[in-house]
Amino acid sequence: MKSIKEQQAAYAQRLLTTLRDELVGRQITAVLVVAADGRPGLDVTDSRFRTRRVYAHLAFCWFYWGDREDERVTSLRMPAAVDRIEQAAQDGWHEGEQGELGMDLSRIVDAYRA
Repeated sequence: MKSIKEQQAAYAQRLLTTLRDELVGRQITAVLVVAADGRPGLDVTDSRFRTRRVYAHLAFCWFYWGDREDERVTSLRMPAAVDRIEQAAQDGWHEGEQGELGMDLSRIVDAYRA
């Protein structure tokens, strides 16, 4: 039996594979990859030939490609997600390094201590 982590990675890969197939069908270059930390991702090339990695965040049901509010979309409605990512790629990714979503648990703990 596979571990929960393996099952989650397999599910994320299935979501990203579906997303890739849809984007490629719209003439957007997208390649399924595995990040150095073992997470599946999708390298998507924008209109200026810059690549951003799209990840699936399973807990929040998002596809995301940065840490900004406009760099994520729900994965629950695939057609809308494909539209949003296609538009972002056509407009061009934000300048600078790709941000990473993360939770600072110490801030949450500090909020409850106050």
